[in-house]
Amino acid sequence: MPVTIHPSAIVDAGAQLGDGCRVWHFAHISAGARIGRDCSFGQGVYVGNDVVIGDHVKIQNNVSVYDAVTLESDVFCGPSMVFTNVYNPRAAVPRKSEYRRTLVRQGATLGANCTIVCGTTIGRHAFVAAGAVVNRDVPDFALMAGVPARQIGWMSRHGERLALPLHGSGEAQCPATGERYRLRDGRVSVAD
Repeated sequence: MPVTIHPSAIVDAGAQLGDGCRVWHFAHISAGARIGRDCSFGQGVYVGNDVVIGDHVKIQNNVSVYDAVTLESDVFCGPSMVFTNVYNPRAAVPRKSEYRRTLVRQGATLGANCTIVCGTTIGRHAFVAAGAVVNRDVPDFALMAGVPARQIGWMSRHGERLALPLHGSGEAQCPATGERYRLRDGRVSVAD
């Protein structure tokens, strides 16, 4: 499937976009970006040079994916959510050599207007609520909310809340798919 680029969008020479990508109104993809297949970039999206994006990623309107950010496959970035890449920015102090890398693992959801402070890792299939501010690493399947974000539960791969305690151990079933999950030692995994 061919790449679709709206006439108002800018894709710099050298940018790598996989088959089936869609770049919508007023988006800008920088020359060094490496992007997998079947990704969608909404209106006003910016993607920096030192950015890696996997397959089937959806980036909604008005999101800037700055240098030093990696998004694995199946990540969802909600409208107007924010990435940072400098921890202590000052206009008068150059800090491009101090970028902190951010990693968003496969299947994670970053809700509308949330902020991901640089240097963090968002776990597989984690779910960051709208408006949350994440300033530390997030476990796989964790549901995060608040400012600063704190864990309030667990989510399935399907995006449904799991009836598991925050700590200890337990088992639960996804209410939508029936898939079983197990909590052991503070980690959730899909039950075999």
